[in-house]
Amino acid sequence: MAHQSLYRTYRPKRFEDIVGQDQVVAPLLEQIKAEKVGHAFLFAGSRGLGKTSIARIFARELGTSDRDLYEIDAASHNGVDYIRELTENIYTLPFESKFKVYILDEAHMLSKGAWNAFLKTLEEPPAHALFILATTEREKIPETVESRCQVYEFKKPSRAILAKTVAEVAEKEGYTLEPAAAELVALLGDGSYRDALSVLEKVLASAQGKKISAEDAECATGAPKHALVLSLLQALSVNDTASALTAIRSAASSGVDMQLYLTLLLESLRHTLLIRHAPELKKELAEELGEDRYAELAALNVSHVVLARFLDAASRIRFSPIPSLPLELAVLELAGHGQPDAQ
Repeated sequence: MAHQSLYRTYRPKRFEDIVGQDQVVAPLLEQIKAEKVGHAFLFAGSRGLGKTSIARIFARELGTSDRDLYEIDAASHNGVDYIRELTENIYTLPFESKFKVYILDEAHMLSKGAWNAFLKTLEEPPAHALFILATTEREKIPETVESRCQVYEFKKPSRAILAKTVAEVAEKEGYTLEPAAAELVALLGDGSYRDALSVLEKVLASAQGKKISAEDAECATGAPKHALVLSLLQALSVNDTASALTAIRSAASSGVDMQLYLTLLLESLRHTLLIRHAPELKKELAEELGEDRYAELAALNVSHVVLARFLDAASRIRFSPIPSLPLELAVLELAGHGQPDAQ
């Protein structure tokens, strides 16, 4: 049997399976219940949030069969001739359903001529036609088109929701993810269910056993080892400038992505401050981090000033010709070495 990716295997099949998109699901369900369904919808949001999955579920809930469901990839079918042919076929009746549903993925890729050809059909569609346009770049959709659609914005899932999702999928696959491993996978997923499950698939493929630690996840994904982040945190905790610079150099020399290294550092600094200043979150943070990492961070002594300095570094690192330089500068600024010599 051909291998199927985790994202395809665990793609939502029902509205009940959708997580974190209530602002989309609830009104769609209401329209189905009231039997007052619009003729055009625009689903907008970043990649991997379930736009096409919800479009398919919506079509199924309306009783649309496979023969009357049409999915078009606008990235490869964006010319005016294709859209003209499509709009001509729209007027033929469905084979066996109430609606012919057209899902137009990556709709922003249509050419100007294609939009012009499509607009009249969108303005005056036959009663049996229903259009769902999906896009990752809403700003590229013509206003004349958007104004004729019901617009739904898809939200990125929180880190906690992504971590919970990947942990549940891993469990269904017969694996146990340690909390810190699930957090790392969620972080690398960058707000996308699809990307998070792709990262998880890589982690599971490299697993030596059924229990996966954060170290296993680091090794599988190439993420900076926790020890490299911890050594910098410990140096910052005791104001040891030399050790902090050495830790950054060690990370850079190991070939890790310094932007990801900085992101992991910021996460740890944030957790350290929450542990110190929000004791009521102890149980929640301990579950999220795992007991060992919670204890490591609880032993540190850093202030919000440290977090602020490295947050500044995050805005600089994208434009730095030397990736480690913004981190080194943050350390020197914290040590009071960032000011010019007095004249």
